[in-house]
Amino acid sequence: MNVVLTNLHYIYLIFILVIIIAMILKKDISLICIVGIFTLGIFSTHSIYISIIQIFNSLIYATKELMPTIFIISIITAMSNVLVVAGINRELVSPFKKIIKSYWMCYWIIGIVMMALSWFFWPSPAVALIGALFLPIAKKVGLPPIGAAVAMNLFGHGIALSSDFIIQGAPKLTADAAGIGVSSVISASIPLTIVMGVVTTMTAFYMLRKDIKNNKLDTNFNKEEVEETYEEKNIISSNIFRKILTILIIAIFLGDIIIMYIYKLQGGDATALIGGTSLFILSFISIIAYRKKSLENITTHIVEGLQFGFKVFGVVIPIAAFFYLGDSAFIEIFGKVLPQSSHGIVNDLGMALSNIVPLNPLLASGTLTALGAITGLDGSGFSGISLVGSVSKLFSTAIGGGIATLTALGQIAGIWVGGGTIIPWAVIPVAAICKVDAFELARRNLKPVIIGLLVTTLFAAFLI
Repeated sequence: MNVVLTNLHYIYLIFILVIIIAMILKKDISLICIVGIFTLGIFSTHSIYISIIQIFNSLIYATKELMPTIFIISIITAMSNVLVVAGINRELVSPFKKIIKSYWMCYWIIGIVMMALSWFFWPSPAVALIGALFLPIAKKVGLPPIGAAVAMNLFGHGIALSSDFIIQGAPKLTADAAGIGVSSVISASIPLTIVMGVVTTMTAFYMLRKDIKNNKLDTNFNKEEVEETYEEKNIISSNIFRKILTILIIAIFLGDIIIMYIYKLQGGDATALIGGTSLFILSFISIIAYRKKSLENITTHIVEGLQFGFKVFGVVIPIAAFFYLGDSAFIEIFGKVLPQSSHGIVNDLGMALSNIVPLNPLLASGTLTALGAITGLDGSGFSGISLVGSVSKLFSTAIGGGIATLTALGQIAGIWVGGGTIIPWAVIPVAAICKVDAFELARRNLKPVIIGLLVTTLFAAFLI
């Protein structure tokens, strides 16, 4: 599998390294990404003014890609504001308050419930549901917002999405590319998923517990949290009426879950169903709570939600714009300037890496992990896992077996990194719901995920 690397590939790689160094140093990387887009433009078009134009077009592309996520976060936030104003949020979480008595119990319950929902419906719709139910409890029992975010992220976008046992979108992509059955990839991924999941979640919890004991984490939620703004209002004063509305809201969301299962809705469709339902609930509760003033207040809450969504995503759009250029966005923005055989800058770099590594089970496992991680840098997690399958087929032929294990390993690495728990623009839904900084969440996940990938890679080498 020959790969032709051009100056554009090396420029992209240099900027990735600079971005990684800047993130380690806890520096903002927006300017670096804008300069990176401009530099790629200069070498692609050989025109300064066109390169400047394409900076703007790259931001537009990134905004269009991120818009569904921005809208679901905005609408969920608007709905949450109304539920808080009405006092319904307290009724929603009251049953769990009797069970969850400590921050450590809250961490594991949030994670396990998130994982279960994500297996059936993928993480995006699950984030909103888990956030609405458990964040008030997390606040009460002393689990820091970042702790709740880590639990949702590692169990949902990590364990559940990388294994994808129920919907089977990820294993189908990798299995088709590797030329093996989906069941083979799923079977091979079970032990790897268990090892990766246990190591990452235990490591993250150990770090969290240590920091809480040393008072390094603030257990108070962000000042901008909507509950703090509205908690004294309780516009719907009747406890019985609030309980009835709470049961109705739960029934509506359970109906969504049933609809998702019956009609096999996933990804964007499932997120849209949750978003539309949330908008319906926002309007319904507003009419009951505000009555004659409902029209004005519905608009006010929607605007507040949109302001929050764009405030969160504003810093991420230029960063996402640069990394989208690693995949199909490059052709759309700069035209067909890459070699004819190119599969995108990120995939080309991954193929080049696989070509220069000498093969044995350990090195093959390490290379597939690195390859999966590299293809995950665009923040999707799925764009490069077909490449992982095809490279696994080549490697297994060279070392005499292990194709399913290598395929599953690359799939796990790609989705854990890009699906995601490490790339800042991939963790935004969780960060937004928990009202924590996306970059801080990515940094918090970094060490547990790296340790998990190292242990899982060694474990995979013994299975081949």
